[in-house]
Amino acid sequence: MKRLLRNFIFGDISRPDPDYPLSPVPAAARRGLVSISVVLLGFTFFYPTMYAGAEIGHACRYWPDLFLIIGAGSLILGLYVAGLCAVSADSGLTTVLLARYAFGNKGARVSDLILGGTQLGWFGVTVALMAKPFVDWLGLDWADTRTMVFWCLVWSAAFISTAYFGYKGMETLSLIAVPCVLALGTLMAVNSFAHARQTVGGISRIVPSGELSFAAAMTLIVGTFASGGTQAPNWARFARTRRIAFLAGLLAFLLGNGLMLWFGAVGGNVYGQPDFAAVLKIQGLLGLGLVLMVLNVWTTNDNTAYAFGVAGTALFHFNRKRPFILFCGVFGFLIAISGAYNYVSNWMAALGILVPPLGGVILSDYYLVRRRRLPPLEEIRRVNYRPGALIAGVLGVLAAWISERTGFLIPPLNGILTAGLGHALIDRLFPGSENLVGHEL
Repeated sequence: MKRLLRNFIFGDISRPDPDYPLSPVPAAARRGLVSISVVLLGFTFFYPTMYAGAEIGHACRYWPDLFLIIGAGSLILGLYVAGLCAVSADSGLTTVLLARYAFGNKGARVSDLILGGTQLGWFGVTVALMAKPFVDWLGLDWADTRTMVFWCLVWSAAFISTAYFGYKGMETLSLIAVPCVLALGTLMAVNSFAHARQTVGGISRIVPSGELSFAAAMTLIVGTFASGGTQAPNWARFARTRRIAFLAGLLAFLLGNGLMLWFGAVGGNVYGQPDFAAVLKIQGLLGLGLVLMVLNVWTTNDNTAYAFGVAGTALFHFNRKRPFILFCGVFGFLIAISGAYNYVSNWMAALGILVPPLGGVILSDYYLVRRRRLPPLEEIRRVNYRPGALIAGVLGVLAAWISERTGFLIPPLNGILTAGLGHALIDRLFPGSENLVGHEL
């Protein structure tokens, strides 16, 4: 019995983890554009992204405001993530291992905690986002504590089941889910346009009833996947080439994420509803939508659990991700039943401020400071902290926060640029022994 339990938690400890959480992905395990794109699209085809889109559509005119906001936000997110994906394919490393180069071996623990913590919180929020419409569809009472706890437990267990089997399990699920979610979104959009034409003569005539500033809308768009996008290297590192990884990241986060926002925004704009689930209910699609929504959320939350597992392996220097994935399921369940569902918009906005500067430092360190030259992983252990990178990261967070408060330009982009350019400038002004130079990977 003990042996079975040990194998369930840790897997076969006589063999290395098949997903290489603490080492570069070897050439034999690399994959092509279709495989990487499907997994990343499954990641971005996400119900809360439609939720964010509905909130934006509720507050913005369909043309040109909605297209400008979704297009600009998705482009920023797409280029940012695609750049990180290219770095990961070059090196074969996860985000948390790339952070070791940028921040130092011990300094990167701050990024481990931020990235792992945000993924853990996101997992819990998403469990509740999935459980609530499911309970509504069954005609049960979400206010009944036993009902809420039971269904949150069910979905927590379901979401970690595919992450438990690593990249292969997530790839299989995504191949099924991606076309199904596209079909649901298209059906919703068609129904929304038909309703607008019948009621007011077209969607362009609708006057939005909500209020949302440009800066707040952009933060919401980028914040939806700021944390997840920063961890896209966890899967893009399996790409055969840097070009494949870049294209897959751009396809998923510019087109895929943009489509999800647009699907939600059209419904929110037409029906005046900031709640995506309410739009499904109005259209009579709650039952069908729920089935496809399960696939939609599942393909994202198993990636979330996987990302937390990878972050845990780096933080504790333990080359098995399964224990951390299981912990994510348990702790995420506790977050789900705590009422975090009511704060999803605030959570996404916070991610748009806190996380992008980390990716900005990683991109700057790789392209501007090291010029695509990384030493072997073993060598970074003798550099505990890189103060310049840590200072630049803090400056990036402050820039994003101030921008969000003042409405100046685009807060997440301000954070990325401030952190990235700040790191390069500090390195140029104060070069030192902390900058390792090694062979090109």
